[in-house]
Amino acid sequence: MPDPLNPADLWPMPPGAPQKTEPQRWVWAAMDPKERRLRMRELSGWVDWLRRTFELHNTITHCWYRHSAVVEHLTALYAGWMRTYAGEDAPGRELAEADWINTLHAFVPRLQLAACATGTHQDPPLIVPPPSGSEEAFELYLTLSDATTAEATHPAAAELNRREAELNAPL
Repeated sequence: MPDPLNPADLWPMPPGAPQKTEPQRWVWAAMDPKERRLRMRELSGWVDWLRRTFELHNTITHCWYRHSAVVEHLTALYAGWMRTYAGEDAPGRELAEADWINTLHAFVPRLQLAACATGTHQDPPLIVPPPSGSEEAFELYLTLSDATTAEATHPAAAELNRREAELNAPL
């Protein structure tokens, strides 16, 4: 079992060791419950490491796993971290580690849960169901709106045509 305090233990097996034949994708809803629990434990160990290493203990609350949006963001960060630090070198990825750290910092505001910052978990607000007739109104919009029915034109095409006409105009 990997040591959750050592992210290197979570890396894929070294060359020559038996490898899984298909890439692992982190689509929570597509996992069976047993795999979901196993993966959540794996993610939890990494999140503990992340909180300590990047001093995010006051940013990522202890109840992060109870907030689906935070779980999805942390999952994306973890999958990217694995590809960056445990993946193969790829051309054009010379700054992959720096890119990953920049991505982490860009995600930080989405990892903060003001309602849970005091250490007491607060359930996310209830989802308000759409009003009656919303689906019909949306379909009507798709059918009648200029935004969805106008002919395709590139926004720069008119400017390009204007410039070309200026260049070809007699002086």
